[in-house]
Amino acid sequence: MEIGMMTLGALGTNCYLVYGEKKTGILIDPADSGDTIIQCIKAEGVDVKYIVLTHGHFDHIGALRQVQAFTGAQIAIHEKDAYRLPRADREAALFGMPCEAQPRADVLLHDGDEIKVDDLLFRVLFTPGHTEGSICLLGGKALFTGDTLFCGNVGRTDLPGGSLPWLETSLARLAALEGNYAVYPGHGDVTNLDAERRQNPAFMA
Repeated sequence: MEIGMMTLGALGTNCYLVYGEKKTGILIDPADSGDTIIQCIKAEGVDVKYIVLTHGHFDHIGALRQVQAFTGAQIAIHEKDAYRLPRADREAALFGMPCEAQPRADVLLHDGDEIKVDDLLFRVLFTPGHTEGSICLLGGKALFTGDTLFCGNVGRTDLPGGSLPWLETSLARLAALEGNYAVYPGHGDVTNLDAERRQNPAFMA
C-alpha cells in the first residue's frame, strides 16, 4: 500500500492518496487546493474509486466538488455527518473562511463497513467525539484518524456535534486495538499507535 500525504489549506489539513499495486485507490479528506490534489492523482496515475471523508468539517472537504468531478469517485461519509456536506459554505462562513457547498454523499458509512478497492481493504471504525459522525479508517497497518487522534493530542469537542464523553469512548476503542499501527491524522505529523498509548495525555488520563 502506497500513501501520499498532502497538507493543504489555511488550517493545515492532511489529505491522503492511498493506492495499491494496481494503481487503484481512495482519497481521504480532500481538504483544499483541488488543483494540487488533481496534480498528485495525475502524477501517480491513480484511479480513485472512493473519496472517503473522516468527518464533514469544511476544512476537510473544501476541494470535494472539484476532485469528485475530476475522478468520478463515489463520496463516502458516516451517515451522521452527511448533513454537513451541502451546508459547508454556511459552516465555513461562521469562521470567516471560504468554502462552497459540497455534493451529497453517494455512500453512507456505518461502523464495521468495509471499503474494498482491488487489493486494498479498509474497515470503518465509528469514532464520534470531534463530530457526531467522525470515523477512523483502518487499512493494513495504517490507521487514518481524521480529527479524532493527533500526534500528542486529540480533536476538539467544543464545536456543534462534538462530545467529550464520546471522544473518550472512541479513544479507548483505538487504544484497545491489538498491535501497532502507523497513525495518519487529519492535522500534524504522522505517528504510531504505540507511541500515542505511551505519550499522548489523552491515553494517560
